[in-house]
Amino acid sequence: MSSQIRIRSEEKRVEIGWFCDLCNGDYEFLGVPDGKLRSSFAHCSEILKTADELGYQNILLPSSYQVGQDTLTFAAAASQFTKNITLLTAIRCGEIHPPMLARTLSTLDHMLEGRLNINIISSDLPGTTRDSKTRYQISKEVIQILQQGWTKDKIDFDGDHYKIHLDSDPVKSYQTGGPLLYFGGISEDARELCAEFCDVFLMWPETEDRLASTMRDLSDRARMYNRQIDFGLRIHLIVRDTEADARDAARLLISKLDINRAEEIKHRALDSHSAGVKRQDELRKSADADLFIEPNIWSGIGLARSGCGSAIVGSAEQVYEKIQSYINMGIRAFIFSGYPLIEESQIFAKKVLPQLETVSFSDVQGRRPKSPPVTPLTTAPRK
Repeated sequence: MSSQIRIRSEEKRVEIGWFCDLCNGDYEFLGVPDGKLRSSFAHCSEILKTADELGYQNILLPSSYQVGQDTLTFAAAASQFTKNITLLTAIRCGEIHPPMLARTLSTLDHMLEGRLNINIISSDLPGTTRDSKTRYQISKEVIQILQQGWTKDKIDFDGDHYKIHLDSDPVKSYQTGGPLLYFGGISEDARELCAEFCDVFLMWPETEDRLASTMRDLSDRARMYNRQIDFGLRIHLIVRDTEADARDAARLLISKLDINRAEEIKHRALDSHSAGVKRQDELRKSADADLFIEPNIWSGIGLARSGCGSAIVGSAEQVYEKIQSYINMGIRAFIFSGYPLIEESQIFAKKVLPQLETVSFSDVQGRRPKSPPVTPLTTAPRK
């Protein structure tokens, strides 16, 4: 059976993104802290500057409480030292009062002149525990309030968790319709949220058959809302001159890993018990003796990392062919990473990236206006 999925955009070029370590997870040896790779503002800024200079179109700025820098604060600072790259900025729904969040994101969108995408997260907030339906209902309401603020004259919303009636002048976005919404999650509630409201369904690594099944399901759900969505893949990379060299690098990466310490590191993340993480763990249990779940897809990273737990491992030609296989399935956005982040971004940019036809999704969807909107001065001058 063919795994080809009908996608929202007929555009065949792809968005190639990288990952920025705001959550203290950059390593030379997985699970072994390294002071020079600590998640400082200086190190994360260098990752971002490098990705921008190398030609990546997008970069994921993740969110975590225990181990991370504040995502929105970092993104605001990064708007001043990046030139071309789009910031895929993670937000936890319910963390900030929705109209204030709409204004914050709109401000950031203007600072970046449209180089902003949003990664919607529905996990528990620090110190709280809610059932899945409640979390996703809050997220649905937050998204609708954001979209009203960005596209309508007023925010006029009556929900289970928010009842808000406000003028929307302070929250108008730079991009037409607001930033694109990326979302990942495999539970029933998560799939429904994405199908109804989001633009790009961002998946974690699985076998191609399972990815194709997920894509078919999300496409069918979106059609129920008279919508089409695009698909993205968040996955790590280990690219070397030969497959043998890449496999050696994979073994070296986990060569100093203490499995007890690995579990502790993994469960620092707020989403470490989510359905998606559990599914990554299940896949690894079915892997071969070298932790490959299918040819060139190695699941060893999930031993000590919550979330995305597998990597494409192989020669430059093999990695390119695997990416092409994903593109043929209908995947149009990629968020890659590797350890250490700067070095691996440079390797991929040299060996594989020039062979790929790339484009920013915001440009494909026509979100960025040709010139910024003019906001008239409505306040009286100070005397």
